[in-house]
Amino acid sequence: MGKYKYILFFDQIGIDAIGKVGGKNASLGEMYNQLNPIGISIPNGFAVTAEGYRLFRKMNNLENPLKDLLFSLDTKHYSNLSSIGEKARNLILSAAIPDEIRNEIYAAYQSLREQCNSNNLDVAVRSSATAEDLPTASFAGQMQSFLNINGPIQLLDAVHRCFVSLFTDRAIKYRHDMGFAALDIAISVGVQQMVRSDKASSGVAFTIDPDSGFENTIIINGCWGLGENIVQGTVTPDEWMVFKPTLENPDLNPILKKQCGRKEFTMIYAEKSESSSAENTIMNTDTSFEKQNQFSLSTKEVIQLSQWCSKIEKHYKKPMDIEWAKDGLNNQLYIVQARPETVHGKRNKQVREIYKLTEKGKLLTQGIALGDKIASGKARILNNPQEGDLLQNGEIIVTDLTNPDWDPIMKRASAIITNKGGRTSHAAIVARELGTVAVVGCGNATSVIKNGQEITVSCAEGKEGNIYDGKLKWEVSEQDFSKLEMPKTAPMLILADPERAFELSHYPNQGVGLMRMEFAISNTIKIHPLALCEPEKITDEKIVAEIAALTKGYENPKNYFIDKLAEAVAIVAAAFYPKEVIVRMSDFKSNEYANLIGGKYYEPDEENPMIGFRGASRYYNDFYRKGFALECEAMKKVRNEMGLENVKLMIPFCRTVDEGENVLTEMSKNGLVQGINGLQVYVMIEIPSNVLMADEFAKLFDGFSIGSNDLTQLTLGLDRDSALVSYLFSEENPAVKSLIKETIRVAKRFEIKVGLCGQAPSDLPQFAKFLVNEGIDSISFNPDALIKGIENILEAEKKTKRKILM
Repeated sequence: MGKYKYILFFDQIGIDAIGKVGGKNASLGEMYNQLNPIGISIPNGFAVTAEGYRLFRKMNNLENPLKDLLFSLDTKHYSNLSSIGEKARNLILSAAIPDEIRNEIYAAYQSLREQCNSNNLDVAVRSSATAEDLPTASFAGQMQSFLNINGPIQLLDAVHRCFVSLFTDRAIKYRHDMGFAALDIAISVGVQQMVRSDKASSGVAFTIDPDSGFENTIIINGCWGLGENIVQGTVTPDEWMVFKPTLENPDLNPILKKQCGRKEFTMIYAEKSESSSAENTIMNTDTSFEKQNQFSLSTKEVIQLSQWCSKIEKHYKKPMDIEWAKDGLNNQLYIVQARPETVHGKRNKQVREIYKLTEKGKLLTQGIALGDKIASGKARILNNPQEGDLLQNGEIIVTDLTNPDWDPIMKRASAIITNKGGRTSHAAIVARELGTVAVVGCGNATSVIKNGQEITVSCAEGKEGNIYDGKLKWEVSEQDFSKLEMPKTAPMLILADPERAFELSHYPNQGVGLMRMEFAISNTIKIHPLALCEPEKITDEKIVAEIAALTKGYENPKNYFIDKLAEAVAIVAAAFYPKEVIVRMSDFKSNEYANLIGGKYYEPDEENPMIGFRGASRYYNDFYRKGFALECEAMKKVRNEMGLENVKLMIPFCRTVDEGENVLTEMSKNGLVQGINGLQVYVMIEIPSNVLMADEFAKLFDGFSIGSNDLTQLTLGLDRDSALVSYLFSEENPAVKSLIKETIRVAKRFEIKVGLCGQAPSDLPQFAKFLVNEGIDSISFNPDALIKGIENILEAEKKTKRKILM
C-alpha cells in the first residue's frame, strides 16, 4: 500500500497519527491494530489524510479567501456567523477535488472492496478533524458523517461534503469557543466498511457514568437501525447499566439495571440510494409497536459489548465514549468509533455545589436529568435552529430535539428541555460540556409548556428532571471535601433514592448505614406487593389496567417487583462497593402501604399506624408473608446472582426476641440464611424492649443499628409528628442517652457492630461527642448533613478518648 501519498489504511495508523488523520481515524487505526487481535471486532477502512485536504485547499487557492472570511467574523455576538459560514461552505463546495486525490480514493476503495470480499461495498464516511477527540474537546457531531455510501462517485461526493462540513456554523463557533485558531484545524476523512445495523441495532456506550462520573459502571444505549437516531436524540433508547467489577465473572450477572426505551424511529437504507447524492442515502421509518417493546440487544450481547468497552478503556487508560453497531446479516457486534469522554476528566470531584429547591410548585413534565443543578427563566419554544434569534439570553429552550446545528444557540440558554432523546443524545452531550441544566426525553414538553411561561428546571432531585410552573426559589451550598480527613468512627450515609447513589459515592464515607427500601417501592415499583401475589382481590378495572401497564413485558407480574427492587438495591450496592450497604427491609406503616397501587384492598385501617402493623411483625404473618417473600427474592438476586455480597440486611421494628427468631426463620425459608455467602442480618434498636433484651437480640443478630428518632419517641411516649409536644423531643434526654449507652455496651460485649442513624450527631456536636466517647462504630447521616457530621466526629475524637465498656 506504499503507492498512496494521501491515503493511509487502518493497519498503517496508530493513536500517534492524530496530526495526519485526526482523532477519530487515529483511534480507529489504533483499535484495528491493537484490539482486533484480542477479539474486538473493528471494521476495516482507510483515511484520506489531512495532507490531502490541505492539497485540496492549496490547489483551489482557498487559503486567503477563507482567512479573510473568518477574520471578518463577529466573535462577540456572532451576528454574521450564518453568512460567513455559508460563504465558506460555498467556496469549498465549488472547488474541485484534485485528480491526484480522486484517483487515490478510487484505488483505495477498490482495494477495500477486495479486502472485504465485496464488489458492492457500502461504506460509512466520517469527518475526522486533526484536533478532534482530544481529552478536552470532543467536536461531537460538529462535522458530518455519511452512511450507506456505495460506489466511487458517491464516495467522492461524501468526501467533498466532509471537507465542506469543516465550515458549518456550529464548527466555526465551536473552534473559536475551544480556542483553536481559524485555519489551524485540518480535516481527514475516514472510509470504513459499513456495518449493516440498518437490519439490526446500534448505539453508544460510556465507560463511566456520564452524569456523575462514577467509574465502576458502563452505560450502554441502543436503538433499532442506524445509530444516528441516538446521537441526534430522535429516539428514546434502551439503556443498560453494567457493573465492571463483576463483568468478567461468568457465574454472575453484571447488569445492574435495564430499561426498555420507546425507540420511536428506525433508520434504514434509503430505496435506490445508489443513485442519490451522499446526503440522501438513509431514511427514518416508524418503529413497529412490537419492536418498540423489545430490547435491541440480548443479555449475552450486552455483556460481550461491556467486556469490549472495558478492554478499550484499559487500552486507552481513560474513560471512553464508544459507538457500536450490530450487523443484521451476520448477527455480529462491532465497534465503529471510540473517543475519550470529555466532561468528567476536567472536574474536581472534591468540590461540589449542592442545589436544593426551597419551595414547591406545580409539576408540568418530567424527563431525564443532566447534571444536578437548577435554573429558571422564560420558556422559548423553538421548532428549529433557524428560529434561534428569537431566544433571548438566559431563556430556556424548549424543543422537540436538537442536533449540532443548535450548538451556537444552546450556549445562550439557561436551560434546555427536549421531547426526545436519551442520556447520550446530542442535547445531553452538549449540555454536559457546557455545564447547562438540561432535561431530555420529556415526551410532551412542547405541548405542556407555553411560550414565554416562567418555569423552573430542576435536575437536583435525582435522575428524573422536573419542570415546574413559575420561578421557584432554591439555594446553593458548596462542599469542599479535599482536606477533610476520615475519622476513626465510620461516617456512613442514609440513602433513599438509588438514582443519587453514584453521585453520593464521591462523598467521604465508609458505606451506607441505612438504605430505605420504601423509596424504591413507592417511586419505582408503585404497586402493593400483595396486588401482584393475589390480584384476584382487586375489583377496580382502572387499577387492574394500571398494574398491567406497569408490569408490561412480565409473564409473571411478581418478577416485576423482584427485578425493580433488585435493580434499586444493586445500584446502591455497586455505587459503594466493596463498602458495606445495610438495606432495611420494608418499613411502611399500614396507611403508607395503602397508598400504593391496589393497597386499599389489602391494608387494615389502624388508629395509630406508627406503633401498629409495621416492620418485623408483618414479615412472618400470613397477611404479608407473600409480600415479604418477594423482598427476599430481590435481595437473593442482588447478593447471589449479581455478586453484591457487600449488602447486609436489617430488620426494623422488631418488638420481641421471639419475633426476631420468627423473621430469621421466614428469611431462611426464602433462601436468605445468616452466614451463607457471608450474609449478615442486623436489627434496628428503636424500641425500649430492644435495649432491655439487648443481650438476647445480640445472640440472634449480627449487628445493631440505633434508630434515634423512634427510640426517642417511644422512650418519652410522645408522637414526634405532633407540634403540641415537639418541644419535648430530644435525643439528648438522659433516658434516651442511657438506652443508647447500654446498647453500645452490649454490642461491645458480644463483639458485634453498632451504629446510629439520625440527624442529631450533625446538628448537636455534644451528641456526637457522647457517641464517640461511648465507642460507637459508625454514625449514618443524610447526605446534606454528612460533612457537618464528619466535622463534629473529628472534633469529638480530638477532645475525647474513646472508651469501650464491656
